[in-house]
Amino acid sequence: MEPWIETVCKSIANATGTAFEPADRAGVGGGSISQGFRLTGTDGRRFFVKRNHRRHRAMFEAEGAGLAELAQCRQLRVPVPVTLADHGDACFLVLEHLDLGGRPDGARLGYAIAALHAIRGERFGWAQDNFIGSTPQPNAPEPNWTAFYREHRLAFQRRLATDNGAGRGLIDAVSQLESELGALLDDHQPAPSLLHGDLWSGNWGFVRDGTPTVFDPAVYYGDPEADLAMMELFGHPGPDFFAAYSERRPLDPGYPVRRGLYNLYHILNHFNLFGGGYAVQAERMARGLLAELR
Repeated sequence: MEPWIETVCKSIANATGTAFEPADRAGVGGGSISQGFRLTGTDGRRFFVKRNHRRHRAMFEAEGAGLAELAQCRQLRVPVPVTLADHGDACFLVLEHLDLGGRPDGARLGYAIAALHAIRGERFGWAQDNFIGSTPQPNAPEPNWTAFYREHRLAFQRRLATDNGAGRGLIDAVSQLESELGALLDDHQPAPSLLHGDLWSGNWGFVRDGTPTVFDPAVYYGDPEADLAMMELFGHPGPDFFAAYSERRPLDPGYPVRRGLYNLYHILNHFNLFGGGYAVQAERMARGLLAELR
């Protein structure tokens, strides 16, 4: 086996207090930022291992902290962080291995995400900055949601987009949206709720007993609608999800417009990560939101 496996196994043993001898290593697909592996021991224990360059160690540290924050929600099965190991120029985040493949249950997921959003913070943001994908995500606490979203979400991504060569049309549209953001948000006063932060369809699922699970978070305290919007951006949880969620947390009539506003953040981030046609999509979204104000 590769030399890094011995390092990771020693780190697992130190973290768990039990020796861990590897029997099998299998690649696990699905991630675009890090490599994933399933590591099985001779005793049958399994761990999920994520690998990236050592310069991204802070990203793994933030992911572990985010998972620990999400674990407050007892209706969700959140993988437990086990250890973080370094080998050469690589770092490895070791997590509890969850046996996915449970039967999808949109209603149960809806109730669980509503329970997550019922967990409140004192301010918007979080105790530490983290990452959305591999992009830094600033979370400096702020008492006002409009101010937080303007500065730490839209303006931050706009500045990155400028550095990454975005066209003048996109930059001007987002800048104008920032200046008029109060017209979209000032009458909307959400409580700071615990958010997953990157809740697209690839970051939630069901374990074998049917319990919903979430992983790969970009945690902060914000408007619950931001999580719901992301769930509709790349995939969709289905009508049963929204029916169940609305039983616990009725949706505000203004959500359809704010959905576009919150997803603009993710499309800007996709431009900053991957380039391509995301700039055109982001500009179209920004101009559509400005049209709502006319």
